[in-house]
Amino acid sequence: MTTSDATAPPDLTVTRSQALGWRLERHLLDPVGSAPVAEVVRRLGAVLGMDDALAELAVRTRSAGSRTGDLRRALADGTVVKAFAFRGSVHYLAPEDGGAYLALRAAGRQWELPSWVEHYGLGPADWPDFRAAVREALTGGPLTVVELGEVLTTRRAYRHLRPVFAEGAHTLVKPLSWQGDLSLAAPREGRLTLRSLATNPRWQGIPDLGEAGPAAVRAYLRTYGPATHDHVHYWLGEGLSAGRKRLAGWLAGLRDELATVDVDGSTAYVLAEDADSLAAAQPSEAVRLLPGHDQWVMGPGTKDTAVTPSAVREAVTRKAGLVVVGGVVRGTWRRNGAEVGIDWRDDVPLREAAVETEVARLGTLLDRDLHWSRA
Repeated sequence: MTTSDATAPPDLTVTRSQALGWRLERHLLDPVGSAPVAEVVRRLGAVLGMDDALAELAVRTRSAGSRTGDLRRALADGTVVKAFAFRGSVHYLAPEDGGAYLALRAAGRQWELPSWVEHYGLGPADWPDFRAAVREALTGGPLTVVELGEVLTTRRAYRHLRPVFAEGAHTLVKPLSWQGDLSLAAPREGRLTLRSLATNPRWQGIPDLGEAGPAAVRAYLRTYGPATHDHVHYWLGEGLSAGRKRLAGWLAGLRDELATVDVDGSTAYVLAEDADSLAAAQPSEAVRLLPGHDQWVMGPGTKDTAVTPSAVREAVTRKAGLVVVGGVVRGTWRRNGAEVGIDWRDDVPLREAAVETEVARLGTLLDRDLHWSRA
């Protein structure tokens, strides 16, 4: 967008409460959705997978018919994939369009940096053969990192990598994930395990960067809009190292597909096709108990005080559970056995009946009777 765009009248005006109410619906949180967990992952774009218990709760709390273990089963059958993505962390992605995020992550070509070349003894010209060797090694099925190293280092060209694989090789594996050569399988005996993506019929590969960038921006605005340019940069720029210049170009290229939105005096954007539904949205009163590092706060970033007020930000960044009311984090929660402790951080009175209902829903998801108290 240009400076003149910023001074033009907005296409529509909504309150922050309306905007969050619309986003709650897009997140399958109000009303709670009924789609399978694989579709929930696709809707969210990415689900942080460093803690599988939190990841499963994040998707199950958005799917009324979910069952324990659905995310694990989806990974096993390939309806979701697991890869190193945003901020170098492990994320669940949809195989149909997750490649767009990996294309953005790979755009920086970090493996060609002098420090990488020196440390791993692999120059830019060596990577095509190295990638091919990795893909060939995984054709027989999943391998742990150590097992992959044992296969690769039988080749003279890669014998120098034996100490790297012995130490875990996580950093070396990441660009192989970004380029779609492999994904993560369920750990074997607690060890990082890798699998080929070539055998997954749902995997659509890594698209061209010029196609991937606009697709990723559209997907973000569909679920996390109305969003500012800073929001888009946080998610795709800081998160995937896409670069501000590239993002600005993609946003400019999407000019005719976007609608400007005045949200309590701030200029934000949604896809033009979503403008009518946003204009008709109503504020939500829904109370939701979400897991720590849920996409509700990770998508816009914890610095977005409209979603994560400063009073709760430190706890939220430390992976505390989220007490969300009308889209705003009003407190945190933590479970100790059958007790859910609620740490309320807002001047507005806590709606105890709504919390009681949500704690009961959490208990259903966790398959146990729960009660709550103020922390």
